[in-house]
Amino acid sequence: MKLNRTHIFIAISSIALLVVLIMQVNWIFQTAKIKEKMFNEKADLVLARTTDALLSDQETCTKIEASPENMGPSGHVAVLEKNEIHKIDSLLIRSMKFYGFHVDYSFEVIKSEPPGMNGLNLINNSHSDQPACGQIGLEEEVNKNGFELKLYFPTKRQFILAEMGPMFITSVILILVVFVLFWRTVRSLIKEKKMSEYTADFLNNMTHEFKTPLTNIALAGKMIIKDPNIQDGDKIKHYSEIILEENEKLKLQVEQMLSMTAFEKGEIPLRKTELDFHELIHEAVKSIGIQIEHKQGNISFDLMAENVVVMGDKTHLVHALSNLLDNAIKYAREKPEISVQTSNVGENLMIVVRDNGVGIEKEYQKKVFDKFFRVPTGDIHDVKGFGLGLPYTKKVVELHGGTIELQSEKGKGSTFKIILPYV
Repeated sequence: MKLNRTHIFIAISSIALLVVLIMQVNWIFQTAKIKEKMFNEKADLVLARTTDALLSDQETCTKIEASPENMGPSGHVAVLEKNEIHKIDSLLIRSMKFYGFHVDYSFEVIKSEPPGMNGLNLINNSHSDQPACGQIGLEEEVNKNGFELKLYFPTKRQFILAEMGPMFITSVILILVVFVLFWRTVRSLIKEKKMSEYTADFLNNMTHEFKTPLTNIALAGKMIIKDPNIQDGDKIKHYSEIILEENEKLKLQVEQMLSMTAFEKGEIPLRKTELDFHELIHEAVKSIGIQIEHKQGNISFDLMAENVVVMGDKTHLVHALSNLLDNAIKYAREKPEISVQTSNVGENLMIVVRDNGVGIEKEYQKKVFDKFFRVPTGDIHDVKGFGLGLPYTKKVVELHGGTIELQSEKGKGSTFKIILPYV
């Protein structure tokens, strides 16, 4: 039920964010349209003011009417003399300055067609070959004098973008910031949920792990007190061995948890010395030898590496190898069959540990290195552990400048490859 609520929360939040982003993008486009409209209105005002000034200058109008014509793409274009061009240009500059309108432009004078051509045309020519026109109402004067003044703005789009540049950039930055924050929030939420699930499993496992040795210690203690044959030295020794053995298990479990926490905080410095890794392998095998014998298993060696001296912390490297061997024994389907191989790859030492265990499904192969994670086994709790062994092993390997990877297939065992730089 909690998982469904989380998914619903993420879905609703995503839809809300998408709506906000669509509204923001729509607002940007609407702003661009408003800026374009304002641009056209200012251009109309400039053109109207310039046209009024020209219409009041009868001499200039007469010269324009008398000027020769060329057939251009927009009609009969009047070929003006330099004086008329300069005069019109000066009037346009003055009008644009009056309205605070600073943009590159060009103009031409078109001979009006007979009645049917209304008004002065304003053409904002930015990129189109056939730009749209805006008309202003000066029909009477145009029909009387017989010409049209057209303005072209080749940099209209750039001008509008520059006008709304700061606003556009700010909006884009805000959209990106909101998107990144949302993504990180969702990622953190999913991560926290997984950690919560792992922690719950860890607490359940810890209860099982601590309950068994504590129960055994309590039973052994009661037998020492209540057993009428307590005078028998062998029984006292047997009960004492049970207490010490279970106490040692508790100690190792607590140390493993504390070591993992301290490693993450960087509180345990590594005491690195030159070590023969083959010796470390034999020491790790020695520590779990009793378990292999108890399950009638077998361990084989193929130690072919020539350069085996590494700089490392003996204690932690032995514990890391012991974790891999311990898992190989615990997850064996029948009699454990384990092989340990070494070889040199470039300037590195490669250690390969194979087993004939139950294997790990592909979807869980990366997660097994996460703290507290254990491969789901339903309600069956036949394999002990806290889900700290492989995370601890990975942390130790990485602190020694190495890498560890897992290759496994369900029902066909697992292979762990460790690569460490040698001296």
